[in-house]
Amino acid sequence: MGEYVVCCYTVRQQITSLITPTPFAGRINAESKARKPAQLKSATRFLKQPGLISLGGGLPLSDYFPFEELSIKVPTPGNFDRSTQETGQTLVAGKHDLTTGKSLFDISTAFNYGQGTGSAQLLRFLTEHTEIVHNPPYADWQCTMTIGSTSSLDVTLRMFRHPNMCMLVEEYTFSTAMEAARPMGIEGVGVAMDEEGLIPSDLDRILNTWNPAEHNNAPKPFLLYVVPSGQNPTGATQSLPRRKEVYAVAQKHDLVIIEDEPYYFLQMQPYTGQGAPDAPPPASHAEFLASLVPSLLSMDTDGRVIRLDSLSKVIAPGSRLGWITAPAQICERYYRHADVSTQGPCGISQLVVWKLLDEHWGHAGYLDWLVHIRLEYTRRRDVMLGACEEYLPREVLSWKPPMAGMFHWIEVNWRRHPKAREMDMLDLEERIWLKSIEMGALVIRGSWFVAEADGPQEKMFFRTTFAAAPFDKIREAIRRFGEAVREEFDLVA
Repeated sequence: MGEYVVCCYTVRQQITSLITPTPFAGRINAESKARKPAQLKSATRFLKQPGLISLGGGLPLSDYFPFEELSIKVPTPGNFDRSTQETGQTLVAGKHDLTTGKSLFDISTAFNYGQGTGSAQLLRFLTEHTEIVHNPPYADWQCTMTIGSTSSLDVTLRMFRHPNMCMLVEEYTFSTAMEAARPMGIEGVGVAMDEEGLIPSDLDRILNTWNPAEHNNAPKPFLLYVVPSGQNPTGATQSLPRRKEVYAVAQKHDLVIIEDEPYYFLQMQPYTGQGAPDAPPPASHAEFLASLVPSLLSMDTDGRVIRLDSLSKVIAPGSRLGWITAPAQICERYYRHADVSTQGPCGISQLVVWKLLDEHWGHAGYLDWLVHIRLEYTRRRDVMLGACEEYLPREVLSWKPPMAGMFHWIEVNWRRHPKAREMDMLDLEERIWLKSIEMGALVIRGSWFVAEADGPQEKMFFRTTFAAAPFDKIREAIRRFGEAVREEFDLVA
């Protein structure tokens, strides 16, 4: 497998002259089209010339880097459930490991200026990983590295924004996504959701009946932003049939899909209920990969999906490392932007992550880690669901067990409040929120995630996470939230 994907990666970097699929034709804006190769960086291609003495680029000598060696202690596959302090392995990166033949990546390279694509060493691993997991079914797909999915979305929106435009999103969506879009002049149009996330028939209805006059004269949208797995904030996960329906609607209306998937590998074990035997974990890498709902990228025969991946939820948020997968044309526009803005991902992070993923774990070890994370998040979800069943008043609160991600979405039947006829829903939401904080539990108001900020709101939700606290604290926070709701609704415990 490894030799195969390396070969495919090498060939893919040469496939840039193929005709890029049509969904992007005429949609990349003038700003993005105007980005040319950075002249200073273009000169670096001559550095491979034997005997060349460079007085060109402003790359400092690594002699002046005050780092001679970097060591990190990391888990060893097979010991993920045991203390890394006791069973982990220390990896060492030296300043000149590349020139001395000790490693393919070193401090002198990683800590200097790099390309907007990210380092070739780590990019190779991430491209191989993408092929193993998703195997996009068209020829000229590529990966380029990012500084995380939030930045990926920001750059992608800047590539496609046009005056007075709208973007299709789930009716409850990642609040930061809309906070990034609105100042660019991009308004969200919410598509109805159910327990499987975005409803394709409503997406089709919105596009079939689009009337610019009803949307501040905005033309029919061509961008769809969606989080298919463990959706933030609702925790909803689209099934395979649902994803196929979404993709079919995108084909019908020639949409560009931004597939934001930070939680893809946090697809959990099936929920069996409190007290029931746990579902057995995947017995092999093949079984694990087969258990994941296929991505939109994996069914993208047209090259209309821009997939945003991130290491934030499975390695560490502070690494600020991610990547996009898209047609070569889009990746090229993306890293042209990076060359003159971020300059590329942090070299220190890239070296640390490459030592872990490529040199230490390899693809097999990384899949072992992802299986481990799956089981850990399954336990966390089950603890939260158990606490909800024990402590929350079912008379006014309801929920569906999440299948992926790190969020639990709780609906409040606010119309059962004794004074519901006299109160505004948002005022009541704020009262419950503040009461919960007063009792020592912070949850997040569902209204903060509404795609259309000025649209009517008839339902009340709160978002909780099972990712951020120890088990006992999860249980106690849910108990406190339940007490806050009971007090507000004047319910007897």
